Amino acid sequence: MNNRLLRRSRVPPTRIAVALAALAACLPAAHAQPAASTAAAASVVADASALQTIEIKGQNLRSAGTPYSSTVLDSQQIRDAAVSQPEQLLKSVPGVEVRGYQLGGVVSVITIRGFSGGAHGGDLGMVIDGIPLNEAMSHSDGYADLNVIVPLEIERYEVFRGPVSALYGNFNRGGLIAIESRRGGEYGEADVSLASHGTVDLQAALGTKLGSGQFNGAVQGFRTGDYRPDSEFKRGTASARYSLDLAPQTKLSFSGRLHKGDWTSASYLLRSQFDGGDPYGKDARVLDDGGEKNFGTARVDLAQGLSEQIKLLVFAYGTRQDLVRYFTRPFNATTWSQREENYDRTVGGTGFSLNGNTPLAGVPLEWVAGIEVYREDTDYQFFEGLQARVRTAPAVYDRTYAFNSTSAFTEVTASPTPWFRPTLGLRYDRFTGDCTKNGTESGSDPCDALNTASRTTPKLGVRSTVAPGLDLRASAAEGFALPPNVAKYASGGANLEPTVFTQYEIGVSYASKLLRADLAGYRLTSSNEVRTVSPGVYENFGRTERRGVEISLMLRPMGDVEVGLVANRTDTEVKENANAALIGKQVTGVPKWSAGLTAAFRPAAGFGASAELRHVADSAVDATNTIFYGAFTTLDLALQYSGTWGGSGTSAGARYRLYAKVDNATDRVYATNAFVIGGQNLVAPAPPRSLQVGLQTTF
Repeated sequence: MNNRLLRRSRVPPTRIAVALAALAACLPAAHAQPAASTAAAASVVADASALQTIEIKGQNLRSAGTPYSSTVLDSQQIRDAAVSQPEQLLKSVPGVEVRGYQLGGVVSVITIRGFSGGAHGGDLGMVIDGIPLNEAMSHSDGYADLNVIVPLEIERYEVFRGPVSALYGNFNRGGLIAIESRRGGEYGEADVSLASHGTVDLQAALGTKLGSGQFNGAVQGFRTGDYRPDSEFKRGTASARYSLDLAPQTKLSFSGRLHKGDWTSASYLLRSQFDGGDPYGKDARVLDDGGEKNFGTARVDLAQGLSEQIKLLVFAYGTRQDLVRYFTRPFNATTWSQREENYDRTVGGTGFSLNGNTPLAGVPLEWVAGIEVYREDTDYQFFEGLQARVRTAPAVYDRTYAFNSTSAFTEVTASPTPWFRPTLGLRYDRFTGDCTKNGTESGSDPCDALNTASRTTPKLGVRSTVAPGLDLRASAAEGFALPPNVAKYASGGANLEPTVFTQYEIGVSYASKLLRADLAGYRLTSSNEVRTVSPGVYENFGRTERRGVEISLMLRPMGDVEVGLVANRTDTEVKENANAALIGKQVTGVPKWSAGLTAAFRPAAGFGASAELRHVADSAVDATNTIFYGAFTTLDLALQYSGTWGGSGTSAGARYRLYAKVDNATDRVYATNAFVIGGQNLVAPAPPRSLQVGLQTTF
C-alpha cells in the first residue's frame, strides 16, 4: 500500500541521530568494568535478583531517577487502601479522575492531563506485566479494562502523566498505567469484605517456593447487587506465575490469567428524573441491559544475563477475549433503542529487550533498548433495535479488523553528577492492517485496508539534585494518535497525518522523613486533529491546548500519623476547529480542578482511623459548553484494628486487620458522569452512602 497515514515525522533528524548515537555508545561499553555505585545512579542489574526488575519488558529505569512525573504505589499501600478494583487507586494520583459510568462491567472513563477519554477510549495506555490491555478496535478505540487484575496480586502500580514512556507507544498520550505483579517472596494473604447492596469481595494471594521454582498467584471473586433496579455485577479472576532459575543468571517464567464477568444494568438516567427526586431509578424503556466478558492471557519470559552489566529478555504473550454488551439509549426525546455489540479478540506479541548499567568515559549509564511485534484481530458484530436482547434485524456491521504493529524503543539515563542527570528516549512505531466484511451489513462505515503508518517520537528530560532530598526536573516529550476508530480503515483518510501531542513540563520534588512533596506544571498541545469532512472522508484540522498544575503532599508529623493532599488545576482550550463556535471552549468531561485531603492514624497494632474529603469541580457536558454538570464533595471514613493471632515461642503468628469503611458518609446525591445522547441530557448516578466491613490476614 503506497498511501501513508503518518507520512512525515516532525522529529528533527538531529534528535534521532543523537538518540541513536547514545545507544550505540553504550552498547560497546558493556564489557567495561562496572563503575562504583553512587546515590544518583545505583546499579539495579549487578546481581541475579535484579532480573526480577526487568522480567516484564526491560523496566531497567525507575521513575525516581527519571525527569518525568509519575505516581507509584507499592503492594503495602495498595493493601492499606482495601480496594476491589485497581481503578479505585487512581484517587491517589494528582490530576486523575475516574468518571464512572456505573454500568457493571463497562469500563469507566478516566481523565488525565486534560484528556477525557482514558480507559473507555484511547487517551490512557494500560499494561499488566508488559501485556497491553488497550484494545485497538474493540468497544472503543483504546478501551482497557482493569477489572481483569486482582488488587492483591499487584507489586507495583505506576501512573505516568503525559506521553513520556518510550516503552509504550499507541494510546500513551495522556499517560500510562504500568502494573507489575508479584514475582517472588514467601507470603500468604487473604482479604474478605462485605458491603452494602449485597457486595461481597474475596481475594487471596500466595507466594512460595514450589519444587525448584517460585510460584506467585492470586484469585478474586466479586459480586455486587448495586443500588439501582436490575443491576448486578459478578466477576472472577485468577492469575499465576511460575519462575525457574535455570542457571545463576538465567530465569524462565510462565504466567497467565483468566477472568470472567457478567452483569445486568439499568443504563443511564434522564437528568430530569435524577433532579426530580428519583436519583436511583430506571427508565421504563430500558429492558435487560448488561453484558458478559471472558478474558485470558499467557506469557513466557526468558531472562539471560550476558554479563554483570547487561541482561537480555526475550518474551512472547497472547490474549484471547470475547465481550458482548447490550445497551439502551435515546435516539430522541421519545424513542430509545437497545444495541448489541460483540467483540471476539485475539492478540499475539513477541519481542526482546537489552538492559544495561554501564559506564561511558567514567559516566554511569542505565539504558534499555528493544523491539516488539504485535498483532490484534477483532471480529466485530453490531445489531440495532433489539427487544430485551432479542435481535429484530440483520447485523448493521459484521466484519474483522486486523491491526499489526512493529516497534523499536530505547531509553538512556546518564548520571555524570547528581545535579545533572539527563534522560533520552526514542520510539519508532509502524502499523499495518486491514478490514474484511464477513457478511451482509447495512452500515456505511469504511472497511478498507489500514493505510501503512509510521511514527517516531522523542522523549527528553533532565533531573537535578540541588540539595539533600530536593530534586528539580524538566522534560519535553512527544506522543501520537492514529486516526480514531474506522478512520484508520478509510481510503478517504489516505493522506492523514498523525495527531501529535507535545508536552513540556517542569517539576520539583522533596523527600524527608517528615514530608514528601511534588509539584509539576505542564503544557500539552495536540495538533493535526482528525475531523470528518463527509462520510468516509477525513482531514487533519484542529488544535487543543491543555495546561495544568499538579501537587501531592504527604506529611508524617509522627510515626503512625499521615496527612496527605493531592490537587490539580487543569485548563483546556480549543485553539483551532472547523466549527468556529467551538474555538475557545473547554474540553468536555474535564473538571477544572479537584482536590483530595486525607488524614490517617495507622499503628502497627491496635486501633486506627482515617478520613478522606474530596472535591471535584464542575465540567462541560457538551462541546459548545452550554451544559455543565455541577461540582460535588464527598467524605469517606474508616476505622481499623490491627493485631496478631496464633503466635507461640519464636513464631510471631499471623497478622490481621479488621476494618470498617463508610463511603459517601454524608449520603451526597451526585452523578459520576453526565453527557448528551440523542439530544437528551443523561447522568450516571453515583452510589449512595455505603458501609463495608472486612478482614485482612497475612500468614
